[in-house]
Amino acid sequence: MSGEPAAAPPESGLGKLVALMFTAFLDMVGLLMVIPLIPFYAARLGGTGYELALLGRSYHLGLGQITALLVSAYTVAQLLSAPLWGRFSDRYGRRPALVVALSASAVAYVIFGYAGSLLVLFLSRVVQGAGGGTVGVIQAYVADVARPEDRAKSLGWLSAATNAGVALGPVIGSWMQGIGKEAPGLLAAALCVVNIGFVLRYLRESREFDRTVTGTHTAAPRRRSSHAVARVLTHPGEPASRLITIYAISIGAFQGVTSILALFLAVRYGVTERTIGYFFMYIGTISVVTRAAILGKLVDRLGEARLARLGLAMMAVGLGALPLTTNYVTLALAVALMPLGTAFTFPCVTAMLSRVIAKEERGLYMGVQQTFGGASRAVFPVVAGLAYDHLGVGVPFVIAAALVAFSLLLGGDLERFARVDGAAATPPRPA
Repeated sequence: MSGEPAAAPPESGLGKLVALMFTAFLDMVGLLMVIPLIPFYAARLGGTGYELALLGRSYHLGLGQITALLVSAYTVAQLLSAPLWGRFSDRYGRRPALVVALSASAVAYVIFGYAGSLLVLFLSRVVQGAGGGTVGVIQAYVADVARPEDRAKSLGWLSAATNAGVALGPVIGSWMQGIGKEAPGLLAAALCVVNIGFVLRYLRESREFDRTVTGTHTAAPRRRSSHAVARVLTHPGEPASRLITIYAISIGAFQGVTSILALFLAVRYGVTERTIGYFFMYIGTISVVTRAAILGKLVDRLGEARLARLGLAMMAVGLGALPLTTNYVTLALAVALMPLGTAFTFPCVTAMLSRVIAKEERGLYMGVQQTFGGASRAVFPVVAGLAYDHLGVGVPFVIAAALVAFSLLLGGDLERFARVDGAAATPPRPA
């Protein structure tokens, strides 16, 4: 894949990036084979709702809430594991972290394939989330091998690879439904095993460890995950805190509506589990083309800060327009703004974050970014599910649009973050 002989894994930064892109692509193919099917699995196992007995009282959970909770089960597990993965990768390396995470995902997909109840389906999501807290690890890997001025482009290429998986995975998942309900999960697990072999063979370690003359790691004190999380909360005006907040709000709003999007499409446009894959393929194709062919040029022309604001504006408009669509043409136009917006926003915000933190703490802060993003992605789907069940099928999209617009207001001075040098901008350590 990298152009190097099979016996010689790539050593250059470009070679490592290509290998990492292929790893992310395979991982996303497996993930997106099952993600679009979750609402339909929930409907099959839970019917029109579920009666939950709690403290002597009975609560009815609608299909929107059940679907949202399945999404949140993944993100809560990811939330709890992300900082640990970041610290693990800083200490032991990015490569071991990826191998362990892919192994957990393989187990989760097997559980998903044979899930015969909502409880087992929840279990598969928890296991998958615990192994899915490595997004920050992958982003830190890119930051390790890319020059500061190239990080937004490199993250864009990585996103293009993952979105190629977004385009291909759902269609494969829909096709596999014709073989059997367990087939998508089992094939996704097999892809994880293949991916583990690829990582071990071709993906070299990127983390450079500081060593003493005796060859052991230096004992320089490092910030703990809890300290970094507390720093974001107690110092919201610092560059890293501002960027993490923008990321968390915008990705949470986007994830919130994504969790009930299939239900919305089923009600408004008659989409089924056999056709949902083509809808996601449309989104993924736009994302791939944008991130691979357009993002780099626009970063050079507009800069990371202006492009991030443009992306947030496009997301807000797309989300707000979606419930107003009346036919496939207006639906296609509204939906197109969502992958365009995310393609412009998230790589640029993450690249700016990598600039304002020291290199020895990139894994930690990328993990913290995923922690806050995970918190919002755990809470917002529940809000979206409640709004879907009780306020109307279009209301979650209006709420999400308002939240993204608010995060756009927070990013009015992003230029000062894009110009800061990473080593100098690292917040002082707590006494």
